[in-house]
Amino acid sequence: MGAAEHLVIAPVVLPLVAGALLLLVDERHHAAKAALSLGAALALLAVAALLVARAGAPETHVYPLGSWPAPFGIVLVADRLSALLVLLAAVLAVAALCFSLARWHRVGLHFHSLVQFLLAGLNGAFLTGDIFNLFVFFELLLASSYGLALYGGGAQRTRESLHYIVVNLAASLLFLIGVALIYGVAGTLNMADLVVRLAGSAPADRVLAEVGIGVLAVAFFVKAGAWPLGFWLAPTYAAASAPAAALFTILTKVGVYAVLRLWLLVFGGASGAQLLAFAGMATLAFGTLGMLSSQSLRALAGYALLVSSGTLLAAIGLGGAAATAAGLYYLVVSTLGVAAFFLLIELVERAREAGADVLAVTAEAFGVDRQEAEPEEEVGLLIPAAMAFLSLAFLACGLLIAGLPPLPGFLGKFALMSALLAEETSAAIAWTFTGLLLLSGLAATIAFARAGVRVFWGAPRIAPAVRLVEMAPVAALLVLCALLCVLANPAMAYLQDAAAALHAPTSYMEEVLRR
Repeated sequence: MGAAEHLVIAPVVLPLVAGALLLLVDERHHAAKAALSLGAALALLAVAALLVARAGAPETHVYPLGSWPAPFGIVLVADRLSALLVLLAAVLAVAALCFSLARWHRVGLHFHSLVQFLLAGLNGAFLTGDIFNLFVFFELLLASSYGLALYGGGAQRTRESLHYIVVNLAASLLFLIGVALIYGVAGTLNMADLVVRLAGSAPADRVLAEVGIGVLAVAFFVKAGAWPLGFWLAPTYAAASAPAAALFTILTKVGVYAVLRLWLLVFGGASGAQLLAFAGMATLAFGTLGMLSSQSLRALAGYALLVSSGTLLAAIGLGGAAATAAGLYYLVVSTLGVAAFFLLIELVERAREAGADVLAVTAEAFGVDRQEAEPEEEVGLLIPAAMAFLSLAFLACGLLIAGLPPLPGFLGKFALMSALLAEETSAAIAWTFTGLLLLSGLAATIAFARAGVRVFWGAPRIAPAVRLVEMAPVAALLVLCALLCVLANPAMAYLQDAAAALHAPTSYMEEVLRR
């Protein structure tokens, strides 16, 4: 096995080793810990970029741990989709770590180790070809996310984090039950081998295996924030620290990825499509209503993430390869956009007086004109450079999340609607989803416009203390989104190949089982 073949396992080993080494560094050496953590994240970014470049080859790259062949040994599998998601996780990690250098990495203990272990769990979940190891990596990323959700302390953060922990522990129990049911019937948990075993199983055994897969689906829906199981998501993410919330934007995509991978591999995209579509559209509607009712920027960001998750689940259930490709493009864009917004919110809130949100909502509810108490009109107010950056970044995040031109959120939604209306999908269901997608964009536009008026015009402003190391990650994420718009053609070509491979998994199975 050549050195290039070991790239497949590097995204798991690199953050694990970095996280362990960071535990050995004394907490008082903040600069050393930050340098090691950021260096590991940049190295992971380079490895992920190489994986994406190699994933363009026709074959799927399989890494058998210990050289044990499947299904006896554990395998890691790098195809176009898994490599792309590893790259996306690395991008978010670099942005979150850069942002944390201003102050967050010094607020509590072991911040950098938690981030690295979270990355190891994420990358392992994206790359594994075995359901039990999917459970193991899920638990690794969840254990790290518990620490990051609680990081920084505070009553509200602790309360919401405890809800998050309890819900996800229950989902993990369901995950384990589903794994046990599947293994009891098929005698294997290798994803490719599972398809072969189930095809030759007795009808009664296959029913039991489908029950196990259904239990797994419930666990995945919890982690994806699907309605009615996603009630915990928006409050938890709103209470988390800014860098943790930015990293958490990809956690829901792990649940979506697991549904997409197993559903197309085991069922071929046929069984359960209506249930998946209904769950996605219900989540989309719930997130839309949540954005309209949000009275804080953090809650708005959390519900925008639910809209993203619901859109993806509905696209998977309703469409074929073209809709899946458009959904994957939207996945990348929406994740980058919401992550940038979570980081931006902290900077925007520094430019407001304490309690400004509550005062603005109260004044609006009781019809109080706040200008009456301020007879002196400000003329020729000088806008500092930081406020100009915050306002432009806020506008860009709003356009991205609402799906308005010229940013790529519009391209993703337009490609998704076009694919669904062109494919052999029920016209009523396709138009219902299209209507919900358009309404979600309208709701996001209203919510961002209302919030923008309150933040930048309707409330007293103070000059924010914003550092370059905090503005740079937000700008970088938005620039990446702009590049995805400019390079939409090659990006969609890559994603179309990824979607075609998902909908025709024969080559995936052959590559895994012949090792």
